[in-house]
Amino acid sequence: MPVAKSASPVPAFPRGIPQPAVRALASLGITRLDQVTGFTEAQLLALHGMGPKALGIIQAGLRARGRSLAKKP
Repeated sequence: MPVAKSASPVPAFPRGIPQPAVRALASLGITRLDQVTGFTEAQLLALHGMGPKALGIIQAGLRARGRSLAKKP
């Protein structure tokens, strides 16, 4: 009897985000891409481990889903 393959889980973040950035987000309890929409670009860049490369990948992932980071207050 064949074993049914389970659907692969949806990744929490887009591919290519460096691990230091993933750890920086996790330190704030952010485990999914949609959770970063409450933060501004400046707030994310202020995190130790978050750099321009990771931020660009995050922004591209959000744009692909019709979302964006929070605007400056």
